[in-house]
Amino acid sequence: MFNKILIANRGEIALRIIRTCQEMGIKTVAVYSTADADSLHVKFADEAVCIGPPAGKDSYLKIPSILAAAEITNAEAIHPGYGFLSENAEFSRICGEHDLKFIGPSPESISKMGDKAVAKATMIANNVPVVPGSDGVVESFEEAKKVCDEIGFPVIIKASAGGGGRGMRMVMDAKDLEKNYKMCRQEAETSFNNPAVYIERFVLNPHHVEIQIMADQHGTAVHYGERDCSLQRRHQKVLEESPSPLMTEELRERMGTAAVNAAKAVNYEGAGTVEFLVDDDHNFYFMEMNTRIQVEHPVTEEVTGIDLIEQQIRVAAGEKIEEYPLNFENHAIECRINAEDPEHNFRPSAGKITVFHPPGGHGVRLDTHAYSGYRIPPHYDSMIAKLIVSAPTREDAIKKMKRALKEFVIEGIKTNIPFHIQLMDDENFIKGTFDTKYLEREFKFIPNRN
Repeated sequence: MFNKILIANRGEIALRIIRTCQEMGIKTVAVYSTADADSLHVKFADEAVCIGPPAGKDSYLKIPSILAAAEITNAEAIHPGYGFLSENAEFSRICGEHDLKFIGPSPESISKMGDKAVAKATMIANNVPVVPGSDGVVESFEEAKKVCDEIGFPVIIKASAGGGGRGMRMVMDAKDLEKNYKMCRQEAETSFNNPAVYIERFVLNPHHVEIQIMADQHGTAVHYGERDCSLQRRHQKVLEESPSPLMTEELRERMGTAAVNAAKAVNYEGAGTVEFLVDDDHNFYFMEMNTRIQVEHPVTEEVTGIDLIEQQIRVAAGEKIEEYPLNFENHAIECRINAEDPEHNFRPSAGKITVFHPPGGHGVRLDTHAYSGYRIPPHYDSMIAKLIVSAPTREDAIKKMKRALKEFVIEGIKTNIPFHIQLMDDENFIKGTFDTKYLEREFKFIPNRN
């Protein structure tokens, strides 16, 4: 087992990793930008190293600075968390060259799954269901037109190196294809320095369901069930839950098997998430694989009782995964608490938190790096907390989440807590009858509602 791990991340996920390391008796090194000097992950790590100014490109994305921090603190491994360098194949490779264990998959696995066109081809070769579409990158408009003639409209054009909802354009009919194809290539070039795009048939009213997998260095891969991530705004998840409202035992078995096959296809190691689109007839299609721990991993932890960060570390240290039957005794829901103003189109709301009263009680978990007096920097993602509840049934979990949200007091900045409170009362959410476009299509946030 490692004696010391450097966490190449910030905020909530860095603090989350530090906590598990402390429970395992592992020393930790935090890295931070000058904007994060007062963050809790800096305060609770055994050591902390400043790696640069606020901008991510000058700190959390600067590989030489992170490697230097690992060297001067004698760290043996690096945990990348999520975001930043967590899915960077080059970073994984460089860590290995410097005798640092990258707590995640190999550079080869990251490369195969990080390029969506390559990932799709890999899935087809390993009998994992995929959405009908191009065989790989679409190099010209003429080729794009031919693909669309074969699979039919509507289609979605996606950046091959994309992620986070960027570099995606839906096209409803042929007259809009050329314009959107060119624009998507331009967006891909600007956002990812790679203009490559591919095309898929657009699945109408899909559910977004992902499978949590874990794979060790000895050829064993297992899954820990699903999370439903269908509630999204602008392709960004806002709430996740497990089990999925549409799941059956038979569907879970099929999807779980497909996810494990996907992991084995690329000799995967560590934690990963295989994301699927699921239609109302329970047909499911591979969408992408995230080669890292997910923001919403606590949902799975609450329904399975497994510490996924601990599992990641043990797998990275060469230990074997213990296989045992899944036992879903609870229902868990996670709300992402963001520093944004829902009354003004969810615009970011950086600034100083003057009052911070966290919710509590049985079955309530709060993962956050924020506190009263903490100043939220404007340089990073707006998420400041994850509120997770678990209860015996979905109905009980919704009631518990509503109570916890009302108990959660944050002043000095705007947050999306009022939005989540209204969502808990929404009839379609309560019934579980929603898809990935539901929030944008039907749900209306009413400002200043009491």
